[in-house]
Amino acid sequence: MLELTEPQLSHMMGQYLWPLIRIAAFIMAVPIYGSQTLPARFRLAISAPLAVVIQPMLPPLPGIEMVSIAGFITTIKEVVIGAALGFIFQILMQLFVVGGQIIAMNMGLGFASMNDPANGIAVTVLSQFFVTIAVLLFLAMNGHLVLLELIARSFQVWPIGQAAVAGDFWRELAGLGSWMFAGALVMALPIVTAILVVNMAFGVMSRSAPQMNIFAVGFPVTLVFGMFIIWFGLTNFMPQFELRSNQIIQFVENLLGI
Repeated sequence: MLELTEPQLSHMMGQYLWPLIRIAAFIMAVPIYGSQTLPARFRLAISAPLAVVIQPMLPPLPGIEMVSIAGFITTIKEVVIGAALGFIFQILMQLFVVGGQIIAMNMGLGFASMNDPANGIAVTVLSQFFVTIAVLLFLAMNGHLVLLELIARSFQVWPIGQAAVAGDFWRELAGLGSWMFAGALVMALPIVTAILVVNMAFGVMSRSAPQMNIFAVGFPVTLVFGMFIIWFGLTNFMPQFELRSNQIIQFVENLLGI
C-alpha cells in the first residue's frame, strides 16, 4: 500500500502551489487580466491552468515544507515578485491615464469624470478614452501573450525558494515613476501647447473687446478646438503606444536577462 508522509505531501503541494502563488499575484496586478471587471474567481481560474502548464518547465524546487517559517517566507517572496512584475505593466497603462488627466484639465474637462471599471476609481473621460485605445492596441499586438511569456521566464531568473531580488530591481522600479510622468507629458504637450495658444488669443481679444463675455465664448471654443486637436493627433497615438510598450517590455527583459 502506497503511503505518503507529511513532508512528502507538503513537497508535492509546493510543486504547484508556489508557482500558482506567483502567477496569481501577477495576474491580479497586471492590466487586462487583473481588471476589476473580471471576477476574482475567473482570475484564479486563469492562474491555475497556467501553473500546471509551467510547472514541468521549472528548475528543481527546494525541499521546503509548506507549513513552516521557511515556507511562509517563500510564499511572501512569490507574492512580491509576481505583484511587482504586474505593477510594471500597470505603470504603462497609468501613463495614458495621467496624460488624459493633463489634457482634460487644460481643455476644461477636468470635471467630466467617470468610474474606471478596470481599477474602480474615478478618472476623466479622456483618460478612459486613451486607456481603452491602449488596451485594444495591446491586445492587437499580442501583449497578453507576452505577459504570460515573461512570467514564465521569471521562474528561470528567480527560481522558487532561491529568489533574492537585488536592491537595483527596486531602484529601477521606483525610477519608472519618472518615466511614466515624462511619457504622459510628452503625449499631452502638443495638445496643451495648442490650447495655450488659443487661450492667449482669447486674452488678446478680451483686451481689444472688453465688452465680450470671454467665459461664455472661451469655454466652448476651447473645448471644440481641443477635441479637434485630439482627433488630429490620434494618428500619432499608435507610434507613441508602440514606443512606450516596447520600452516597458525591454525593461522587464533586461531585469530577467533575456
